[in-house]
Amino acid sequence: MKRCLLALIFLVTLFSQGVAQSADKLFLAAAVKKLRDSKEYTLKVARLMPAADYGFQPPVPEEMSFAGQLLHLSQNTGWLTSSYLKGEANPVSKSEMRLTQKDSVIAVLTRVYDYALDALERFPADDLKSEVSFFAGPMNKLQIINLLNDHQTHHRAQLLVYLRLKGIKPPDYVGW
Repeated sequence: MKRCLLALIFLVTLFSQGVAQSADKLFLAAAVKKLRDSKEYTLKVARLMPAADYGFQPPVPEEMSFAGQLLHLSQNTGWLTSSYLKGEANPVSKSEMRLTQKDSVIAVLTRVYDYALDALERFPADDLKSEVSFFAGPMNKLQIINLLNDHQTHHRAQLLVYLRLKGIKPPDYVGW
């Protein structure tokens, strides 16, 4: 009887671990697809704004320029990926944060998205539960990946408003 119970516990444990690993891999695959779609959508938004309007910002001192929003999005994506998923230095330099030319800003944006996509594509599923020290309190790496997406969405939404303020229709929404 004890052997049957121990065997059953062993099998349930193995099954549970397999389900958890499968769910982690499913999460990462979805995160990669979401980030790839986000890259394409954000680049569409960036390309729609005329180069002459990359310095545009709403008449509120707290708001960043269009270029500033894209660079902030890039810097944050690089920071979350490099610091919390890869353990490296941010791929966006301080000097790049002062860029104002459309082509240069789009080049940084593209490079950072590719960097983050590479990190997620290579990310080990069993590392999702690893905890990191974050300024807002401890988080696991799965939460960091979710934050990466949420931050982009927040700033991209602001960029859509900027386009509308300039009389430009934003690209159609892309569902994930």
